[in-house]
Amino acid sequence: MTRRPLASSGHDPFAGDSIGAARRRLALEFRRGGLDAPELDARIIVGHALGLDHAALAAQSNRTLAADEAGAIAALSARRLAREPVARLLGRKEFWGLPLKVNAETLLPRPETETVVEAALTAVDCDDRRWRALRIADLGTGSGALLLALLSELPNAFGVGTDISFAALRCARDNAAALGLSGRASFVACDYGRTLRAPVDILVSNPPYVARADIAGLQAEVRDFDPRRALDGGPDGLDGYRAIASHAARLLAPDGILVLELGHGQLGPVTSIFTPAGLAPVAPRYDLAGIARALVMRVRP
Repeated sequence: MTRRPLASSGHDPFAGDSIGAARRRLALEFRRGGLDAPELDARIIVGHALGLDHAALAAQSNRTLAADEAGAIAALSARRLAREPVARLLGRKEFWGLPLKVNAETLLPRPETETVVEAALTAVDCDDRRWRALRIADLGTGSGALLLALLSELPNAFGVGTDISFAALRCARDNAAALGLSGRASFVACDYGRTLRAPVDILVSNPPYVARADIAGLQAEVRDFDPRRALDGGPDGLDGYRAIASHAARLLAPDGILVLELGHGQLGPVTSIFTPAGLAPVAPRYDLAGIARALVMRVRP
């Protein structure tokens, strides 16, 4: 197979290709470009460009691409080779089994964040409260991932998500509507819990926790495409936790729980921030890599 470069002035690299040939050549370019999952990325991108699912891609493998189809594949391919995540190319990402819309103002939901959902649900079940009319607050909601995942599991719960980005809040509202959860979810523009008043039973957050000096060393997919405000935790990575600690005791009901996502090595430092605020830690939740990923705390009796 003759290799034609994907980025060539005035030339569409996929012109005249069949769907199958375009997938194979794209996977080869992605492999040469050092992408982690070249075949999968190629299949998803070609399918998205053509509006075809996996079965249809296979069935139409020998069909020659139309000019506009070849151009669409080339444009998406160039973006992926520049390390733009596939989820951003698609404009959506699955979290907790829920299809979520994402945009440039929202952090991409990640599998490790599901640990926060697991920890919150475990705490609720320990108290036998899954069917109660619980009140939830998700501080820095972004796409609404944490809040909507919890609402999907707690059928009588109501929740509010806060964010300083109006674009992120619009995205979260769209996701709530698409999932049929608008009647139990509201969204407020504010910094963490600053404007919230009523006490809540479950307070969750995935705050920015990367130390500012470490952002430059992140993977390009994260560093260059996730919103910086969702990454930058200040000089030591803990500024977001300090902001939440200033509101947590006021916002939590007497039997409420606080569940926070943690960065690597942050269990001790974050616990020490919340202890003076009157909160007591419960056993942390670990992710599949053995990292303490979710800190669970309760109001100290």
